[in-house]
Parts: sequence; C-alpha cells; structure tokens
Amino acid sequence: MDTFPPVTGIYPENEPRLPLLTASEGREAIALLMQLSDSSPEGMVADHLAHMIAMRMPVE
Repeated sequence: MDTFPPVTGIYPENEPRLPLLTASEGREAIALLMQLSDSSPEGMVADHLAHMIAMRMPVE
C-alpha cells in the first residue's frame, strides 16, 4: 500500500498557520495521535506530531 511521506514540520514561509479551534479539540487530537503512536515509521510521526501539538497547548 502506498503511503504519504511523513510530516516534517517544515512549511513554506508564505503558508498561513491556523490555530487549533479549541483546547478540547487539541487535547482530542493529541489523544488520537498517541493511540496511533508505535514503532512503525508512521507511528513515530504520529508521536512526534502529538508532542509538537502538546508543546503549543496552553497550560491549564
């Protein structure tokens, strides 16, 4: 099965960045990504993306 290349976190300078809509949606996205996290290349990307999103979440 063909897969998309992993997310690198590097985006074009002119690409607009949009915030997550709500804190609860951010937490749900992190939870889903952590469930997808494993030792496969895709799972490692999910883990990395979850951590990058978590770092941007406000502290409660």
